[in-house]
Amino acid sequence: QVQLVESGGGSVQAGGSLRLSCVVSGYTSSRFCMGWFRQAPGKEREGVGSISTAGSRIYYADSLKDRFTISRDNGKNSVYLQMNSLKPEDSAMYFCAAASSDDCYAVSWSMSRRYNYWGQGTQVTVSS
Repeated sequence: QVQLVESGGGSVQAGGSLRLSCVVSGYTSSRFCMGWFRQAPGKEREGVGSISTAGSRIYYADSLKDRFTISRDNGKNSVYLQMNSLKPEDSAMYFCAAASSDDCYAVSWSMSRRYNYWGQGTQVTVSS
């Protein structure tokens, strides 16, 4: 059974940084397109970014690409989200997701329905 466990969330002041981690167990992560999503209270879940199985293609939400960086280490079955220059509007629950049906592509990476495995989420709170 595939499980995803996120960690690294917490409270930080505006301008600070956090690094989220997601560990995949039950299957080798190198088979999955991996995505990061976030959801703030009262808002829809939105795609933060995704990284292809080999790490050769990385996609970001346009509004985040200058501050967020996604990486993966298939040897550790892990995916990471480095978040810099955090803003209060970045406060949300952050989710790691894995898609087994296909690799990540520009036209579909942000569609949450294509990801069939999800973690429980890790909370990020940014204070002003």
